[in-house]
Amino acid sequence: MTNAIGIPSVTLRPALDGDLAEVEELLVESGLPIAGVAEALCSFVVAESDGRLVGVVGLEVCDEHALLRSTAVAADWRDRGLGRHLVERIIAEAESRNISALYLLTTTAERYFPSFGFVKTTRDAVPAQVRLTGEFVSACPASATVMCLELRAPA
Repeated sequence: MTNAIGIPSVTLRPALDGDLAEVEELLVESGLPIAGVAEALCSFVVAESDGRLVGVVGLEVCDEHALLRSTAVAADWRDRGLGRHLVERIIAEAESRNISALYLLTTTAERYFPSFGFVKTTRDAVPAQVRLTGEFVSACPASATVMCLELRAPA
């Protein structure tokens, strides 16, 4: 059976408190930090197949801006378009929350995120409330690429 995202047997849904251990396990397996995940889990989306979490993406809201974080797909589910569906879903979620811009840090996907409209920027160009997140302060190295997606014109 194919659901609305076009991938057989996968459902995208909001993360629940009970998903935390599986989310963290998936992130660790993907080499991504888990700092701050528990605090932001209510704004995460997970992909589930047959009762197993096979993908995750997070949104850490900081006033009118947000950090797109923790995008991971289980190794046996990669190259099926699931990551793209997760990122599109979280961008739509940010738009529905009237977020003005999404930021992200990456050490491996700087060529992937421009396909969604993200452009490279500098840490100094990132709003202070986003720079104060755990991901910016300590979880990601200073060498990580910083990217931004403007969702609406600044007020």
